[in-house]
Amino acid sequence: MAALPGAALSSVAPERLARMPRRVYPLRILGMGLGGLPLAVVLHEIDAPAACWAWLVFTALLWPHLALWLALRSRHPHRTEVRNLLFDSALAGLWVPLMHFNLLPSVLLLTLATVDKISTGIPRLWLQSLPVVLAGMALGCVIAGPALQPVTSMAVILACLPMLLIHTIAVSLAANRMIGRIREQNRELDRLHRVDALTGLAGRRHWQQQADATLRRLREQGAPAALLMLDIDRFKDINDQYGHASGDDVLRLVAGVLRRRLGEHDSAGRFGGDEFAVVLAGVDRDTARGLAEGMRRDLEAAAATLRLPGLSCSISVGVAQADPRHASVREWLEAADAALYAAKHAGRNRVVVADAAGIQ
Repeated sequence: MAALPGAALSSVAPERLARMPRRVYPLRILGMGLGGLPLAVVLHEIDAPAACWAWLVFTALLWPHLALWLALRSRHPHRTEVRNLLFDSALAGLWVPLMHFNLLPSVLLLTLATVDKISTGIPRLWLQSLPVVLAGMALGCVIAGPALQPVTSMAVILACLPMLLIHTIAVSLAANRMIGRIREQNRELDRLHRVDALTGLAGRRHWQQQADATLRRLREQGAPAALLMLDIDRFKDINDQYGHASGDDVLRLVAGVLRRRLGEHDSAGRFGGDEFAVVLAGVDRDTARGLAEGMRRDLEAAAATLRLPGLSCSISVGVAQADPRHASVREWLEAADAALYAAKHAGRNRVVVADAAGIQ
């Protein structure tokens, strides 16, 4: 038996590993059951002994259920299922000489046994199975002798068709379901990439992409825009006094205040820790200042809804008008950040606007 591909298993998601035995079970029942049809016809044609017929009953009818039982009772079901899959390959190899190398069912068994390993999604498992197939064939040669009858009769061809058609379609459908789950996971990863899980605002990278697009529109179309950098005043003191769970409540409260003030084409993102950034599309510096003041007042009023005795919650805001001379979003951010620093230095809980010459 080949060594287990431990490194390969480590690259597969744990939830997929846990589901593997039950996911493989119906396909094994189908494959082994349908594979039993051409095997039975070949055994009849070569007048095989009773032992071969007994082994056929085990392979086609008993082994799928035994494999599931072994996997589910194991401390490591996924590792046991990999052993089961390798044993499937050994069975396929063993049956080739037992059928006297009857060409079509032999090729079909070996091909589908390899395809089954590929469809599990475990890297290199099909390569792990190849020496196991050869070992099975060697054992079959010892048991059956060197008999060689490769010619496939019409009866055997017809018996192969259900396995060829039904099993192939079933494996394809299973693979399609797996692809669908992967697509869904990719969509979820994309959503997590775009949205900050705590606040529901845009994540930093996604927000920067939107800010880039806004700056391009300014250069290409002359569309005005402003950037706000907001920081929660003394947020560390809030965490220390009321706990991090209450600190998270404050972050969500600020996010809610921002959303209520945003227009359809504006974008707010959590920039890191207790800092937020807002792009206001189509507004001049004075309008941006007014919106920032409204956000600051809204937060002071909304803080009472948290029902934290003695809580004082405010924000400092730096405002920077977009300028065609900004070579990148980074320069735009630096202008707003300088205004935010000036607001902090001036006593916090205020809005400071950067003008073209510096800070106003």
